[in-house]
Amino acid sequence: MAVETEVLNELHRLRARVPQLTGALAASTDGLVLAQDMPDVQPEGLAALTAAALGVGRRMVDLSVGGEFCELLVRGAGGCLATYAAGPSAVLTLVAGDRVNVGRLHLEGRRSGARIGALMATRTTGERSRGGGKSPGRPPASSGPGALPVRIPPQSRPRP
Repeated sequence: MAVETEVLNELHRLRARVPQLTGALAASTDGLVLAQDMPDVQPEGLAALTAAALGVGRRMVDLSVGGEFCELLVRGAGGCLATYAAGPSAVLTLVAGDRVNVGRLHLEGRRSGARIGALMATRTTGERSRGGGKSPGRPPASSGPGALPVRIPPQSRPRP
C-alpha cells in the first residue's frame, strides 16, 4: 500500500475518533498536500498557509521558549485550527468546530502526527534504499517521531 494511502487512512480514522473535526490535512513542510479529508476547505491553499504558519511558529519557538516546534493552535469564533509536527518532513493540520474538546484534539492530533511522521520516515527510507544510499542535501532527522528539524537563523545564534 502506498504511503499516501496509509496517511489518508490515518486521517479518516482520526476524523472518526474526533467527530467535531471538519477537516484533516497532511502536508509537506514545503506546503504540498500529501493527503486530505476536507470537504469544505480548499486543501492546496490551507497547505500553503500551514507551511507559512509552520515557519512563523518555528521562529517564535526559537526566539522564546527554545527547543523544537511541536504544535500551533489558532482559535476563531467558529472553531479552531491545530497544526502538529509530523516528523521532519510533514505537518498535520486539523480544522474543528467551536464545540471541540481541545484536550482531546491535542491528544489525538499528537498521536496521528507521530503516526504520519513514522509513515513518512518509511517512505524516505524506502527511497534511500532504492536510490542506493543517503540522499544528498537531506537534513538529518530530529529526535522523536513527531519532531521537526530546528533551523536557527544566523541572527539568533549565540555569539562567542
